[in-house]
Amino acid sequence: MNAKIYVIHENDEWTEPLQKELEVLGYPFETWHLDQGNIDLTKEPPKGIFYNRMSASSHTREHRFAPEFTGAVLDWLEAHGRVVLNTSRALKLEVSKVAQYTSLEAFGIETPKTLVAVGKEHILKAAESFKDESFITKHNRAGKGLGVQLFDNHEALKKYVEGPTFEEPVDGITLLQQYIKSSDSTITRCEFIGGRFFYAVEVDTSEGFELCPADACQIGDAFCPTTEQPRDKFTIIKDFDDPIIYKYEAFLLANDIHFAGIEFIRDAQGNLYTYDVNTNTNYNPDAEQKADMYGMKEIAKELAAQLESAYQLS
Repeated sequence: MNAKIYVIHENDEWTEPLQKELEVLGYPFETWHLDQGNIDLTKEPPKGIFYNRMSASSHTREHRFAPEFTGAVLDWLEAHGRVVLNTSRALKLEVSKVAQYTSLEAFGIETPKTLVAVGKEHILKAAESFKDESFITKHNRAGKGLGVQLFDNHEALKKYVEGPTFEEPVDGITLLQQYIKSSDSTITRCEFIGGRFFYAVEVDTSEGFELCPADACQIGDAFCPTTEQPRDKFTIIKDFDDPIIYKYEAFLLANDIHFAGIEFIRDAQGNLYTYDVNTNTNYNPDAEQKADMYGMKEIAKELAAQLESAYQLS
């Protein structure tokens, strides 16, 4: 068999669980670590299907130009008609929350009020729109909740922006966003495989905003020996059912996103706000074991089915 499954990525640790599942299935595969490299545009790509797992947070691992190189590779693959799962359009949304929010709103999916600013002076100017409201700052291209700061007033923001701890976004774009307070300090992440809903996971945010569910990112579940009822950081919700799922699936289909985690938060009044689309989704092994549901196993099955379909394998 000449055709393979190709996994495009920039993080070996995040890719290992998928490799193990592909090995179990026995399908030929190859990983492309696209931190650096080269392609010859005069040649055709190899035969196979290509799963894009490039991450917006690659720059935090010193892979600054991995998304840009991945974009070039995806353009090459798509020009030659190769099957790409999480296409160049998906990559654009992965590295830009502005692109995410404008696309989500086009499908009637409510996002928090957001202002976009470049330059410290304009960050402070944009904050005036929130008046007496609490708000957060975040990076347009970030991942893992990096760069998220909560402010109760304009003066606190001014101190941060003009101080030594200010984090400059990698693309220069800072977002100022309405602060949505959850009544129980949780958010919900909906996982989709092959564009179809797989499961929802409740995430405890009481310890902070860096919410990568991968085993390699774990800082341990939120267990305190003095707490009578310890709380898991990630809990899969059995039989989750909400009308938002249908909107999410339509959104993913229209934007050529095949695998993703979409996060939302409910305020005290029950209003639902969607604030993140992660096309490089990872899964928490402890939560999956308790629920007996395994994302990477299902992704491997989907990739195998796509390979068989594209090359009429039996």
